[in-house]
Amino acid sequence: MDQQRHARLTTLRRELHRHPEPAWCEYWTTSRIVDEIERIGVDELLLGPELLAADARMAVPDEATRDKWHGRAREAGAREDVLEQCEGGFTGALATVERGDGPTVAVRVDIDALPISEAGEEAHQPAKEGFRSCSDGYMHACGHDAHAAIGVGVLEAVIESDFTGTLRVLFQPAEEVIGGGSAVAAAGVLDDVDHLLAVHVGLDHPTGEVVAGVNGFLAVQQFEADFVGESAHAGGHPAAGRDAVQALATAVQNLHAIRRHEDGATRVNAGIVSGGTATNIVPEHAAIEGEVRGETTELMAYMSDRADSVIEHAARMHGCESEMSTVAEAPSAESDAALADVVYAVAECVDGVDSVLHSAPLGGSEDATYLMDRVQERGGQASYVGIGTDHPGGHHTPTFDVDERSLAIGVNVVAGAIDRL
Repeated sequence: MDQQRHARLTTLRRELHRHPEPAWCEYWTTSRIVDEIERIGVDELLLGPELLAADARMAVPDEATRDKWHGRAREAGAREDVLEQCEGGFTGALATVERGDGPTVAVRVDIDALPISEAGEEAHQPAKEGFRSCSDGYMHACGHDAHAAIGVGVLEAVIESDFTGTLRVLFQPAEEVIGGGSAVAAAGVLDDVDHLLAVHVGLDHPTGEVVAGVNGFLAVQQFEADFVGESAHAGGHPAAGRDAVQALATAVQNLHAIRRHEDGATRVNAGIVSGGTATNIVPEHAAIEGEVRGETTELMAYMSDRADSVIEHAARMHGCESEMSTVAEAPSAESDAALADVVYAVAECVDGVDSVLHSAPLGGSEDATYLMDRVQERGGQASYVGIGTDHPGGHHTPTFDVDERSLAIGVNVVAGAIDRL
């Protein structure tokens, strides 16, 4: 990649970093990406409900939250035509290039940010260089700003290459809440794909290291559990109440006591617990926001079944009612070794790459698995490509940043693999 293009992608990445938007609210981000897609020139651009199956979206924020971010995007200069098409949280974009006979290759990058307040210390590069988040309480703490820039760079590089076939570049919303991949998959817009490459920077791999086919995705289910009891005066009539917080406490203890499974790794976490209104009132309502994970989709289901049982019986033990609901979920997936072979061979010859791994475990969850499974079920291949980047803080921390040298590496590896395919 020449210096001019790298400088342009770096500038784009920094623009996106300054304007982080949470899942299903990436209005300004989508508008800015559309600007780049139209600058490059494509044969088809898909936005809005055609890109996303409405009933398959998960963890969609309420209308007031969506409207707030929609208004903020307008104030920040987002295009009215894009805002209209994305209204209601139908964010993201799919760019398609037709170049004659050949395979259909798709690239997936994600674009949403996290509810984290970004560090303001002088040692933090975005603060030092003037591109720290301008949205208080939100930041790109996982590299999705870099992903979007890489997606734009790949689109431009492939158009200028001798590639023959069809290229689709998906700028996917709502990965951080595991909510967007299922909606794209259900819309069927990638059903003709022969090869899918999903891209992520970092993942505890340094700048110059590439993972050709990440594996070890944990299937995940995020849930909400509500407990309803009956309030009473905690001093005068404590026995008249039915304590929802007591039910919650029992549930939390026993969620973490679920026996692990011999077939593979399992996880459980009660991430947010809440309940009660005053020290002198027996609490009538309490809630848990948590998640279960498994090395396979079947192991996640094992944990989910037992979590349901724990919640139900904890409530009954204390005379309360309970209700469980799934907020979002994603299956496990495996990268295809044959496709990873192609990425590996290309990466070995890319400037700046000094280490290539055929495979490495993710150790977390990702909704790209919906897209990978969808492509593989229809006879295609999929691989999740890791582009190493040095970062001073861990993923999902206030000091996270990316080494911008990884932008060129990511573009050259992915575009080179597409050309090879």
